[in-house]
Amino acid sequence: MFEVREKPQLVEKALLVGVYYDKSEADEATSLLQELRELVETLNIGIAKTTLIKVRETYPSHLMGKGKMAETIELAKELGCDCIIFDNELSPNQQRNWENDSNILVIDRHEVILDIFSMRARSREARLQVQLARMQYTLPRMARMWSHLDRQGGGSGGGKGGGGAARGEGEKQIEIDRRLARKKIDRVKAELEKVKKQRRTQRKERNRADLPHAAIVGYTNAGKSSLLNCLTESTVLAEDKLFVTLDTTTRKLNLEDGQTLLLTDTVGFVRRLPHDLVESFKATLEEALLANFLVHVIDGSSKDVLDHHETTLSVLKELGADEKKIVPVVNKIDLIDESKLWELKNNFPEAVFISVKNAHGVSNLMDKMADMLLQNIVRHSMKIPQSRQDLVALLHREGKILSQDYVGNDIILTATYSKRFLAKFAEFVMAESMKGFDTGK
Repeated sequence: MFEVREKPQLVEKALLVGVYYDKSEADEATSLLQELRELVETLNIGIAKTTLIKVRETYPSHLMGKGKMAETIELAKELGCDCIIFDNELSPNQQRNWENDSNILVIDRHEVILDIFSMRARSREARLQVQLARMQYTLPRMARMWSHLDRQGGGSGGGKGGGGAARGEGEKQIEIDRRLARKKIDRVKAELEKVKKQRRTQRKERNRADLPHAAIVGYTNAGKSSLLNCLTESTVLAEDKLFVTLDTTTRKLNLEDGQTLLLTDTVGFVRRLPHDLVESFKATLEEALLANFLVHVIDGSSKDVLDHHETTLSVLKELGADEKKIVPVVNKIDLIDESKLWELKNNFPEAVFISVKNAHGVSNLMDKMADMLLQNIVRHSMKIPQSRQDLVALLHREGKILSQDYVGNDIILTATYSKRFLAKFAEFVMAESMKGFDTGK
């Protein structure tokens, strides 16, 4: 199978094609084709032209009839394109038929996303996940890789007999390669399982600290990594590009009321995200499944904001995370006008509106996250002996001291802290502080 990332000399200029079947689908098809353009530009491939083609029915061999197929091939050759990229997913046979008829490299949206993921993967886990998805995509297309054998001469002589011998060897070799590919898929799956065990061990360490956990989810390029950086003062790679984040990153966030929250950045979603990539990335996206709640970042400046919102919810449902409590966050409000802002507030009445770029509204988001954790904390007044400075240090580290005074050899203070420390402070809680406050019992 051709890989555009590894053979850039094969792909210098592409024709992008979107096929739709009904007038009502035209706007969505236009939007998806524009998104495909952004995906292809991420691979630094030149784009000669984009074209939308309406067809009356599905043609199993080429997606469209012979007439429109011939026009598309002619257009690609006139523009000097060495690649045709379909926004629609092509079956292995359709891909092979297009390449045979055009003698031009033909790929689809699925393969473009795979190549971007291959380019972006950094950690061992992400590389394994991409490798697995690519092999599963390649396996049914392996005949495409062996098409050159049809043009070779056989060892017993030329002519039709020689051609038949070559095809026979090709068929034998492809079966060997398929068997090897299946074994390699099994090996990668086994390696991924080891990585999952390591991740579960890391998660146990986090759970041992009994800290609440939130996962940042959303459409690709909505500003998830930038939000993590803004909230936690970290330096996670954040660029105005698609799929910059493929690996999860977890940082500790200290909220204003003294609560501590673990916050995890996750891979972004996209419309028509290949199902095998969702499957392959389940280990990474488990963070969303196991979080106490989700922070759903929405790009308010996108004209397709509603579609992006629905896509994210759809993928979360596929992962089994759709029942989680969600804090919707509309980002990039610095890029939209008042009328669009009013429209967004009607569409997302429960959302927190922010601009990560200038930190506008971020404190409101932190308050919202603190509210999500209120059930986990208590507020008490306590009398702690000065000899127990270790407990005061613990409150400074894991909670928030609201007031503090010294009376004789005691420290009188009021603090909020996690319920997991109730037993530690129980003997020092002043009786009158129990009135009107949640004791955690």
